[in-house]
Amino acid sequence: MSAITGVGAYAPRFRISAEAFEEAWGQFHAAGVTEKAVPAADEDALTMGYEAATRALEAADVDAESVDWLAFASSRPPAAEEDLTARLGAMLALSESATRQLFSGSTRAGTRALWAGLDALEADATTALVVAADAPQGDPDDGIDHAAGAGSAAFVLEREGPAEIVDRAEYAAPYPGTRFRDTGDDETQGLGITQYDRQAFTETIGGAVSGLEIDPEPDAAAIQSPDGKLPYRAAGAAGVGTDEIQAAATVHELGDTGAASVPLSLATALADGDDSVLGVSHGSGAGADAVVVSADGDVPTVTALEGAEPLSYAEYLRQRGVVTTGPPSGGGAYVSVPSWRRSLPQRYRLEAGRCSECDALSFPPEGACDDCGALAEYDPIELAGEGTIEAVTTISQGGAPPEFAEQQAQSGDYAAAIVALETDGGDETVSAPAMGTDADPDAFGVGDRIETTIRRVYTQEGVTRYGFKVRPAEQ
Repeated sequence: MSAITGVGAYAPRFRISAEAFEEAWGQFHAAGVTEKAVPAADEDALTMGYEAATRALEAADVDAESVDWLAFASSRPPAAEEDLTARLGAMLALSESATRQLFSGSTRAGTRALWAGLDALEADATTALVVAADAPQGDPDDGIDHAAGAGSAAFVLEREGPAEIVDRAEYAAPYPGTRFRDTGDDETQGLGITQYDRQAFTETIGGAVSGLEIDPEPDAAAIQSPDGKLPYRAAGAAGVGTDEIQAAATVHELGDTGAASVPLSLATALADGDDSVLGVSHGSGAGADAVVVSADGDVPTVTALEGAEPLSYAEYLRQRGVVTTGPPSGGGAYVSVPSWRRSLPQRYRLEAGRCSECDALSFPPEGACDDCGALAEYDPIELAGEGTIEAVTTISQGGAPPEFAEQQAQSGDYAAAIVALETDGGDETVSAPAMGTDADPDAFGVGDRIETTIRRVYTQEGVTRYGFKVRPAEQ
């Protein structure tokens, strides 16, 4: 038997309403979606996955080094060809020998990853971390894009715990043309044959549920949600009522979260204390997975799903980079990929160095010690990811260095700060420059508390650089 011992969930702070879309297009093609989450310019599936994963590890009270199996799932990963589990594992400080698997190509990828995690625990893994994150995108005047939201969920799996996965089944039948994205295309599309799409959806979902050995009789049903209407049309096929679907639904407030749709709804149901949850995913092609989760008591969860900042349609397009002019040519600070890689311990895990001569802290730990001037070895020490702003300014249009200009054009003004990052316990600090995120520049002031997260920094040579940024600390 395998169990969920910790749950994390995350959605970006930006929201755009159905009314904003209707004002722009004169119509809105995503039934049942009242608003949806929108990734910020420095967010993508990888950074959202990091946000959910850190929360799941916190909820389970599990040290990252004890995770020996990692999965990352997304129908729209930020790189078409790259094993992003290497970057995600480094961001989370997992062991370099941990097994890692990447799942993509379908909105079913999230439950495929969960399925593989269960298999790993039945083999030789002891602690698995399953992460699903997505941000679908379609043609601007298409229902897929109108519904497309963003979010992530993560689960720590161990052999015993408060939420056991007691049954699972899968089903597949060929339905070509039901939601697809060709190689090289940016936008997901479909043929728009309503009856055909609905048949593929209900047959595969019904087939997966029929394959279960037990009658789940769930308190909540996490059903794949390409919009806010289709999951309810599959209620009969799934053997549940609309109330059970409503109890777990996230699509109405977050939109279609693709491969994270069922994981997010499952996370929400467990966070709400539901004792029995049925999860059924659907992926074009077409196939479905069904899982039954039985919870005995509270399941530790840490979630951040509330939206805080509404967007107009023009602001929505700017965050997506649709209405920006692109990066300026020439100039800027060039940092080679090998040089960037050498700095990953600092950029991902805030690894400072303690001078072996005078015990002073340095960040980054290179060159002569700032305190004693010695060219001595540094002993690595990871900072706590919290601190205080020492100085701050606002970078506005035209003020950003060329490598940051494209992101500035998308996100608008941002804060640039000098922050005093603390060691565990807060008894020592070391200063470092950092970009602000997750808030307007006026939310950052000298003396304010901050916390770090990992976001996109910039892209050079086609390779996105990720690193730490700071945001106002949660009160």
